[in-house]
Amino acid sequence: MTATKNTVKIFVHFISQKFIWIIIASYIIATVMPEFGLKIRNFNFGNVNVFQSNLVISLPLIMLASLLFNAGLGVKAIELKHLMHKPFLLLSGVLGNIVIPLTFIIVINFIMQFWHDQDELQQILVGLALVASMPIAGGSTAWVQNANGNLVLSLGLVLVSTILSPLLTPVVLHAVGFVATGDYAEDLHELASNGAASFLGIWVILPSLLGIFANWVVGEHRIFDAMPYLKLINYAVLTLLIYSNASLTLPNAVFHPDIDFLIIILIIVTLLCISAFASGYLLAHVFHADRKETVSLVFGLGMNNTGTGLVIASLALSDHAQVMLPIIFYNLIQYLMASAVYSRQWTK
Repeated sequence: MTATKNTVKIFVHFISQKFIWIIIASYIIATVMPEFGLKIRNFNFGNVNVFQSNLVISLPLIMLASLLFNAGLGVKAIELKHLMHKPFLLLSGVLGNIVIPLTFIIVINFIMQFWHDQDELQQILVGLALVASMPIAGGSTAWVQNANGNLVLSLGLVLVSTILSPLLTPVVLHAVGFVATGDYAEDLHELASNGAASFLGIWVILPSLLGIFANWVVGEHRIFDAMPYLKLINYAVLTLLIYSNASLTLPNAVFHPDIDFLIIILIIVTLLCISAFASGYLLAHVFHADRKETVSLVFGLGMNNTGTGLVIASLALSDHAQVMLPIIFYNLIQYLMASAVYSRQWTK
């Protein structure tokens, strides 16, 4: 058993080091072989009343919930006791994760008024809104841990942004809805009013809390022993989730490309990602944070839960599938950016 566990640990470490290439590979496979990804998306377990309609409980939703449940399993009770050690820094990080991207989106909307296709602009705005409105990615804690950052602060940023997401996410969606136009504005307002809070409550917060409760019931020692296997499951589920969501839009984007649209998306999401990571440094400077706290703020503010955003887009905005492209691009760029920041500054 010990030999098997050690082998799994080594394998998980290898995957964590190469995960950016796994994401790229999943995008390529989704482009040339999307059929299995579409089957994953279409597999369901019944219906539930969300978004004021009968929502199919699809396999991607179960996969998303399992990721968040496992994330909750990894939360230690002793860490929860220290979350409010620096409450202003923690809450400022959570608010910064919302305010900075939202400001960026408003500026981009003003600058992009010259763009020749306003429908494309609206698709970009909606995609960016779903990126900006999502809580901080649980995966940011792994980067913080590898860089010897403040893991308690990192965990706090993830948990608090997740718990507050039913309140903060609709605010961002409504705000972008006021600058968007046409059906896109209506979709954002409708999602903010009727769907986002219930979706996040059921599929994000509830699984996370159940995971924390399961940790308490089962015991941290047993969870620690099982963690290598849980991480392996997480990587497998996350890869399948990325692949299945990409299967919906990438084949058409690649084989029937709108080159200028793809280029402008890449430029905009890259600038947004740079702004998000830079805001972590800025906040650290404002609060005179130490090195460990700076690490947590940079990765926390730089990385959003794009997996949840993709699931919401694929379910609630299926009539505007192109809005998924900015989210897909951002998912890739944020991992590249995290890798670059980590390699440049915190590999010692």
